[in-house]
Amino acid sequence: MAEEWAFFEGKFVPIDEARVSVKTHALNYGTGCFEGIRGYWNSEHSEMYMFRAPEHFERLHRSASMLRMSLRYTVDELTEFAAELIRLNEYRTDTYVRPVVYKSGAIVGLSMVRRTDSTIEFLPDDFFLFAVPFGDYLDVNKPIRCCISSWNRIDDNMIPARSKATGLYLNSALAKTEAEELGYDEGIMLTTDGHVSEGSGENLFIVRDGHLVTPARSENILEGITRATVIELAKTELGIDTIERRVDRTELYVSDELFLCGTGAQISAVSEVDNRKVGNGEVGSVTSSLQKLYFDVVKGNHQSYAHWCKPVYAGAGQ
Repeated sequence: MAEEWAFFEGKFVPIDEARVSVKTHALNYGTGCFEGIRGYWNSEHSEMYMFRAPEHFERLHRSASMLRMSLRYTVDELTEFAAELIRLNEYRTDTYVRPVVYKSGAIVGLSMVRRTDSTIEFLPDDFFLFAVPFGDYLDVNKPIRCCISSWNRIDDNMIPARSKATGLYLNSALAKTEAEELGYDEGIMLTTDGHVSEGSGENLFIVRDGHLVTPARSENILEGITRATVIELAKTELGIDTIERRVDRTELYVSDELFLCGTGAQISAVSEVDNRKVGNGEVGSVTSSLQKLYFDVVKGNHQSYAHWCKPVYAGAGQ
């Protein structure tokens, strides 16, 4: 097996050399932020396409800024690092790229600053990047079963909900674990005032009366890149408008269709919520059309959206 590589402390290294101290602030207190970027292998093109990588790295910069961290690399540099990492690992299968910005100071104490008599100085930040082969996170070939989680979605005034903060995802991990322990595939999280927010790691859409409806950005959602992609594809290619608003829990039960979406989940239809059938319990026509369109786009087969798909191997000495 070929050696695996990571980008760590400013250079590409064998992944076993990408290590942090047990005293690292981010490891002890969750002071980091991350992204997840998919690379799709198209065997007919003999090419890997990274989907909307610049948008992911733009969001990483925003997350870092919200969390008082700095990322010294530009979006273009980060995109090229990710492409080079895939090439170094020689991946020719669907791949998941994970960039992380984190507080790298080896110090015990909650604060992200060091104080002296005269100054306040932020703990140092660093960045790493690794990639792994990655298939379907949720089943996209058949609808999944969901429950309403007993764990509320974190509120924006607790941890910035529109950031991908590493510590925030304990909230999601508890919801996902609970759902699987109860025999479901995924948990759907509510806000503290009882409105629908999102899945444990996905945005949520319902179909009602010929429209797509999705929780508004004010509902403590992650401002998903796949979410934005779905909204644009639905409007431009299918002529379907999306309404962003509050969604009640019981509205999920009476929706015509329901699906979750995200970089990991892609587009995954939901057949049941809390043992109540959604629609006819099958993949609905709107969801099916969006799935087909989405996979054509991400695999580089739809020329109108080629600008979203960065070829990894083209011109790089295959």
